[in-house]
Amino acid sequence: MGEKTKNAVIIVAGGSGKRMQSSLPKQFLRVNDKPVLFHTLERFFAYDTNLHITLVLPPSQITYWEQLTQEEKFFVPHNVVSGGSERFHSVKNGLDSLESESGINLVAIHDGVRPLISRELITRCFQTAERLGNAIPAISPTETVRYGTPNANRLLDRNSTFLIQTPQVFRYEMLVQAYKTHFSPAFTDDASVVESLGVKIHLVDGERTNIKITSPSDLSLCAFLLKEQCC
Repeated sequence: MGEKTKNAVIIVAGGSGKRMQSSLPKQFLRVNDKPVLFHTLERFFAYDTNLHITLVLPPSQITYWEQLTQEEKFFVPHNVVSGGSERFHSVKNGLDSLESESGINLVAIHDGVRPLISRELITRCFQTAERLGNAIPAISPTETVRYGTPNANRLLDRNSTFLIQTPQVFRYEMLVQAYKTHFSPAFTDDASVVESLGVKIHLVDGERTNIKITSPSDLSLCAFLLKEQCC
């Protein structure tokens, strides 16, 4: 019998606390008495306890993370990998760490500071990627959108404009092949790396509550939404 297929998630957390006005990186800030990253990893573990979880952190933060998980008895199984100079390199390091794992089928890439990811959205992304090869969650903007500079801009049709989220899920072999390319500043997410191979990108419905924590107001909103979800 062949090896049983399994899925994986690479959670990338390379942020600092600058925009949060904090000396502590935002992924370690507490929301409802728990570090942001704890919430994020727990969401994926609750979705599938057999999911292979890899956490990518800046090398300077790994010791802190290890101490934090020990002190707070955080037992979600995961591997920790050192990140690179750009997000692209961090994801590549996470992918490289999966080489020793046999039978990987699909890989999700997720922002560590999106702790409100729902089981339904994770399921939707994995199921679509299983059928079509990749799945990228997206939402439509509710505001009017203009493109350009403050003095030279034009209106965009918001019905044809999308705001991209994570987790972005791909077939493992497709992702590995894409990340053999050289880094480009044009690679703003994993979908743009895969698209450089000429692969068609498939969008699925994202969630407005799947926010990325970047400012103090995001932290407050996250705390409120977590309370709403658990009650």
